[in-house]
Amino acid sequence: MHIVLAAKPDADQPWITDAVARLAKQTGATVTVVAVDEVELERFSPAPRSVFVQGAREAVDTAIRRLADVGVEAQGAVLPGRPLERIIEFAAQQEADVIVVGASSRPALAERLLGSVPLQLIEKASRPVLVVTHP
Repeated sequence: MHIVLAAKPDADQPWITDAVARLAKQTGATVTVVAVDEVELERFSPAPRSVFVQGAREAVDTAIRRLADVGVEAQGAVLPGRPLERIIEFAAQQEADVIVVGASSRPALAERLLGSVPLQLIEKASRPVLVVTHP
């Protein structure tokens, strides 16, 4: 079994890594953590892409460190672009059995206007998606 954990840049969500650690230990699964920088076109970005890549890298490194602290090894990747498409592509390349993502942290109005990556993953991914909410 292979789990792809989609880490959200600039969001500290330790309960997601806790859930992935439990699942990996129960199933013997391998884990890959991915974060997407959320920059579609750098020239229209409010800051250089490197700023967003750094946030994504920190999210990946934090998740890998938390998993390692409880005895689960994980690999990591930072990808450019829009989260929905890149996570789906990455999970397919990794032949993931499940994508694990945190529930949306946006207020309800923003979620309705801007969309929700977890909900869109559920709708569009061709593999199972596990959405972990804050306990």
